[in-house]
Amino acid sequence: MKYYMVAGEASGDLHGSNLIKELKQLDAAADIQCWGGDMMERAGAKLVKHYRELAFMGFAEVVKNLPTIFKNLSFCKNDILQFKPDVLVLIDYPGFNLRIAKWAKQQGFKVVYYISPQVWAWKENRVNQMKQCIDQMLVILPFEKDYYQNKWNWSVQYVGHPLVQEMEQRKTELLSQHPDAATKQNKIALLPGSRKQEINIKLPIMLSVAAAFPEYEFVVAKAPGQEDSFYEPFLKQYHNVSAVRNETYLLLLQSKAALVTSGTATLETALLQVPEVVCYKGSSISYQIAKRLIKIKYIALVNLIMDKLVVKELIQNELTTKNLIAELDLLLNNQEKKIQLQNDYTALKNILSVGGNASQNAAQTVYQTATS
Repeated sequence: MKYYMVAGEASGDLHGSNLIKELKQLDAAADIQCWGGDMMERAGAKLVKHYRELAFMGFAEVVKNLPTIFKNLSFCKNDILQFKPDVLVLIDYPGFNLRIAKWAKQQGFKVVYYISPQVWAWKENRVNQMKQCIDQMLVILPFEKDYYQNKWNWSVQYVGHPLVQEMEQRKTELLSQHPDAATKQNKIALLPGSRKQEINIKLPIMLSVAAAFPEYEFVVAKAPGQEDSFYEPFLKQYHNVSAVRNETYLLLLQSKAALVTSGTATLETALLQVPEVVCYKGSSISYQIAKRLIKIKYIALVNLIMDKLVVKELIQNELTTKNLIAELDLLLNNQEKKIQLQNDYTALKNILSVGGNASQNAAQTVYQTATS
């Protein structure tokens, strides 16, 4: 069978790579073409376009880059037409992928959408179109199945969360290779994101707390898509700051706490049982627009899934050196806070484990759709 996949971010590349591995177990002759990243390519897909060419963050930035986005949409459609897949698999990345889904359905392609757009947060009116152009919607958050069924009369499949198995596997592998990682070091992990825009805004604030904790080493996890030279101006300002590349999970295992940009990384950090502060700051225009449109209580997936404030969120003007120092001090030195956080993390993992192995479940549905 022929499969065409579109992922537009680092997290989509990760989940897409695990989906590809499971698909190849079901279909040894699978011919897979993708938009994604290095992991999807290593898993056995032919990479058409890397996600670093697609990453535009925030409303203002998207508007500024509309010509590039439209060019990419046109290129993607033509490539799909030439490849003629038995099924199109769209992984998250809704601004781009929902447009592709609508077009693909009109062309007669079967469409599986893996990792639902967060329509429960904003732009709910997209659901009616989604129902018309998506053959199978695979969701990874437990509350999404009921949301679609009860509010929209749409039967979707909850496959479990792919990060549960991913984190367990990575943790086991890393501890076998680095037994000393089981003992926490005096390290604080900094995960400032994958896009230049967000790193430029958030990393200087994250690094500014280093002087207040001279006994700790602050370690920046470099994004796969960014060059070392991009980070050099940030790193040379402090004596207790360093960086790693392609070692984010090992860094988290070794660290006593983490400062993490909002997104999938907040969930990865929690599943590795690392105390964290969630950091978000965008351009003022994008933030003001988002504040008026988005209707959720929290921005961190950990808090959304648990439906309570498990990890502290410092958003926009609250993301200051003073606030970060206070929150980090709490995570490092308040025993009651540490115990409560570990209990909440355990409950979170239990909730996300209900659906089983997400990558296997998703691959089964993709394969059945392709062959039906």
